[in-house]
Amino acid sequence: MWVVNNRKLFYTFSGLLVLASFASFFFWGVKPGIDFTGGTLIEVSYSGARPELSSVAAALAPIDSAVSVRPSFDSQTNEQEYIVRMKAIDQNEKAATIAALGDGTVKSFDSIGPVLGAEALRKAYLSIFLVILAIVLYITFAFRKVSEPVSSWKYGLTAIIALAHDVIIPVGAFSILGHFAGYEVDTLFVTALLVVLGFSVHDTIVVFDRVRENLHTAPGKDGFAGTVGKSVSQTFTRSINTSLTTLIALVVLYILGGSATQHFTLALIIGIAAGTYSSIFIGSPLLVTLEQWQKRK
Repeated sequence: MWVVNNRKLFYTFSGLLVLASFASFFFWGVKPGIDFTGGTLIEVSYSGARPELSSVAAALAPIDSAVSVRPSFDSQTNEQEYIVRMKAIDQNEKAATIAALGDGTVKSFDSIGPVLGAEALRKAYLSIFLVILAIVLYITFAFRKVSEPVSSWKYGLTAIIALAHDVIIPVGAFSILGHFAGYEVDTLFVTALLVVLGFSVHDTIVVFDRVRENLHTAPGKDGFAGTVGKSVSQTFTRSINTSLTTLIALVVLYILGGSATQHFTLALIIGIAAGTYSSIFIGSPLLVTLEQWQKRK
């Protein structure tokens, strides 16, 4: 019941996070990867001492004057690496690029044209929209027999707010990380957002379903706020334990996994943490807020 009674505090905390995310996105935006912009991304490792960053950038400048070279480290092999981002190149330029990287080992070489990048971006937006729409329609259908004291469509509305919360916060975090640490947003990031949406709505539905059961077995006994509070308490331990075990595995993967999956794993960590929070502290209390607004009318 303490979650429902202190819901304004939780709303304020989430509001500040969402506001900070919007501010970061407005001022800095996100740094799109080559999946969306087109270009070439090269990951090269050096078993010994790697050359100076400035010398690598100077060697690649004749091929692409706007080349970006970022140092990295592979925790699995303990090898020093460079992540090179440049324009889309042809086969002749590819050979010159590999020669300019010196005696390093090219671990990955990805090149995508600008047309394919723009198409990937459109499909990313569409996929997120369709997933959210499908989730909302499912929740509205699943709770269609719940009409009192809150209509079934309002369960869908609270789910939209919670899901928006779970998408906005990782995007804001990667906007900040992109500005200060060069983190990029690619198709793996979109995949992470879709996973987060599924994980978050699963937790939300568990709580909503317990609310529905409690309304059916003891209608009006504790009042709607009391019923929601009891439902949250009954599912609280389960939600926390499920999320915590998932987050532990993801943190280990982030620390010990390769650099290719680190950003994907970090997006999952941020998103699942935000999704767990919204399922418990935002989605369910919002039902009480909507019910009280309804009473005032």
